[in-house]
Amino acid sequence: MQEKSLKIVFLDLKTMGEVPNLHLLEKYGEVKYYQNTAPDETPGRIKDADIVITNKVDINKPALEAAAKLKLICVAATGTNNVDKEAAAQRGIPVKNAVDYSSASVAQLTFALLLHLLHKLPYFDNYVKQGEYSQSDIFTHLENPFREIKGKRFGIIGLGNIGRQVARIAEAFGAEVVYFSASGGNTEQPYQRLELKEFLGTSDIVSIHAPLNQYTQNLLHYDQLRLMKPSAILLNMGRGGIVNEADLARALDENLIYAAGLDVFAQEPIEKDNPLLKIKNKEKLVLTPHIAWASVEARTLLVEKVAQNIQEFLQENK
Repeated sequence: MQEKSLKIVFLDLKTMGEVPNLHLLEKYGEVKYYQNTAPDETPGRIKDADIVITNKVDINKPALEAAAKLKLICVAATGTNNVDKEAAAQRGIPVKNAVDYSSASVAQLTFALLLHLLHKLPYFDNYVKQGEYSQSDIFTHLENPFREIKGKRFGIIGLGNIGRQVARIAEAFGAEVVYFSASGGNTEQPYQRLELKEFLGTSDIVSIHAPLNQYTQNLLHYDQLRLMKPSAILLNMGRGGIVNEADLARALDENLIYAAGLDVFAQEPIEKDNPLLKIKNKEKLVLTPHIAWASVEARTLLVEKVAQNIQEFLQENK
């Protein structure tokens, strides 16, 4: 297979933003970049492609049927649920994803959200900038207390690459790490494994880094949230459907838990009538638009891994 004769199509480059190493893809052939691709545009755009790269654009059976020359599907992400893998397998088209490119990035935002909620930085920043501190008769300000991570129980749901990275950082802060396995497997870990009721009832911080599947769908609903400590903080960096958003909004309004930080939502972009946008005390909630994975370094590494997948495919099919 001649590399330079290959036609490569990247269907949603906009989801990658500015990255410095797209040239790594271009060494394998002619690359056609599309900023985004609507479902009805996909068949036409991939019909002459040898290799398709997609982050979130669906590659379904009708699209595959239109792509007679297709030899490889590269998913510029870890999850491959946007590809009809059965239809691809019937055609003998491998589907290659990218793994462990965003662990540091996701872990970093996990603690950014946690520290934001713990330290109430907007409050203290405003206290200084609005002139209240300059009028104080003491050198500090103690009217809005915060607490430490040290000595707290840090519960993790999803001990994959990202979850383990979060666990290591939590330990560095002096927390006790425990975990819950939604599937009932994943027993070979250096941390205490708890069943869900005890896990939720005793954890001071619950951080979710699991995929969305039959075990995690709607895992944390109102009855489960009621088990948590009133002082607990919930973080979701996994998938939106793991936490029932309406129930979480209710739990925050009823002060069943102290605070929550989310980077993922059941519908993305978030719907304007999402109940999380309407909670009474907005300081109890911090929301980010699915950015945890997306540090410049992570996106650059992701392109490297896509290029490696293409290289391995070509070597296997010489």
